[in-house]
Amino acid sequence: MAQGRSAATSPFGWPLRLGASPRLLLVALLLAASLGSALAVITTSHLTRDQYARLQQLEREQQQLQTEWGQLLLEESAWSSPARIERLAQERLEMRLPDIDEVEVIRP
Repeated sequence: MAQGRSAATSPFGWPLRLGASPRLLLVALLLAASLGSALAVITTSHLTRDQYARLQQLEREQQQLQTEWGQLLLEESAWSSPARIERLAQERLEMRLPDIDEVEVIRP
């Protein structure tokens, strides 16, 4: 038998221990914590990018709706202008403004 080798050795000549040392457990725990932290960072970054893309889409939609709202306000003011209403009343309903002598003032 070779000198300095115990019966339980690895193929590389390292001694094999059946029980896990506290140091090995600490390294494994730190490795698992690092992997978990890395996965959390990746997931958070992905979700942040998704939410930012959604925010930009909603801002574009808001801008389009704001433009459409402004156009609708202009259209409403054009359709409800007093001059247009008076002209339609004269053309369609054959209405007219009364002459001065046709106006009667009723006092209480």
